[in-house]
Amino acid sequence: MISFIKIVVFFILAGLCEIGGGYLVWLWLKEEKSIWYGIFGAIILALYGYVMTLQTVSFGKAYVVYGGIFIVMALIWAWKIDNFKPDKYDLIGISIIIAGIAIILFIPRK
Repeated sequence: MISFIKIVVFFILAGLCEIGGGYLVWLWLKEEKSIWYGIFGAIILALYGYVMTLQTVSFGKAYVVYGGIFIVMALIWAWKIDNFKPDKYDLIGISIIIAGIAIILFIPRK
C-alpha cells in the first residue's frame, strides 16, 4: 500500500509541477506578466523533471502512465483555475483514461 501511495503522490506532484510551471510561463508570455513568472515557471518545470525520476517503474512506463495522469490533472486545472465546465463526455473520457492508467500500472504481468 505504501508503494501505491508513493507512486500516486509522485505522479500528482509531477503533474502540479508541469502544469503549474507551464501556467507561469504562459502568464509571462501570453498575459504579459513579469519575467519572474517565467523564471519561477522554468524552475518549477525543471523540478518536474526531477520528480519524475523518483518513480520506481521504468522510464517508458512512467511516462505512459503520466500521460494519462497529466490529461486528468489538466482537465481538473482547467475546471478549477480557468472556469472550464467539463461536460458528460469529458467525464466519460477521463473515466476511460483512469481505467487505462490502472490497467497499465497495476495489473500483474508475468
